[in-house]
Amino acid sequence: MNIITRNPFVVFVISLAILWITARIGFYFRKISPNLLTEGREEISVILGATLTLLGLIIGFSFSMAVNRYDQRKNLEEAEANAIGTEYVRADLLPDSDAVRTRTLLRKYLDQRILFYIMRDAMQLQGIDASTAQLQSDLWTSVRAPAATQPPAVTTFVLSGMNDVLNSQGYLQAAWLNRIPTAAWVLMAAISICGNLVLGYYASHIGTRTVLFLVIPLIVSISFFLIADIDSPRGGIIRVRPQNLVNLSKSLHGR
Repeated sequence: MNIITRNPFVVFVISLAILWITARIGFYFRKISPNLLTEGREEISVILGATLTLLGLIIGFSFSMAVNRYDQRKNLEEAEANAIGTEYVRADLLPDSDAVRTRTLLRKYLDQRILFYIMRDAMQLQGIDASTAQLQSDLWTSVRAPAATQPPAVTTFVLSGMNDVLNSQGYLQAAWLNRIPTAAWVLMAAISICGNLVLGYYASHIGTRTVLFLVIPLIVSISFFLIADIDSPRGGIIRVRPQNLVNLSKSLHGR
């Protein structure tokens, strides 16, 4: 399920096809059992209304979850840029040679972090992750040894700043992996399928099946597309742009 939801366009196409077919199945089931609607028209109408209402609530909750995760990723991108920029300034407290090395590593690390946001190729992302891990190790080494020779206050200041830089990457990685649960997608799919099945059966009676067979599946599919798009950090149209990191990179490389 996670593989499918990583691509919002796939979610849209699959959901639209399945929901349209389900509505058609309901319509043909009406031909097989025509008396069911005549005898229980009000009951089926209530079931249809309740199903669509429940589907709307589940879609609303899922959309809210996706937006909250998107906002969290944006906030963590800003926090990461602030952590790197702060540590870049704190490097002034180190001896000159160590300060130069630390700043050079921070600029390289910043470039890798920007690539992490904009890159989509899986193989290249593996290389970025490997480079990031190596740079993190080099960054910690670059401040650990010289900080030991500095006053305790300076040591705490520099090391805590570098710790924030390293932690910010871990927090962001966790946020990117924090997606809408598979159970929520399965629940939305099950309710939407049941709703369109009943809709196809009921619409054949009220004479508007052509419109409903297209409009309702299309609306639900667009909703699924939007949720998957916002929830997908890398595969959708709506993505977190590393604006703060890019601005910081321009500032640091201009020095």
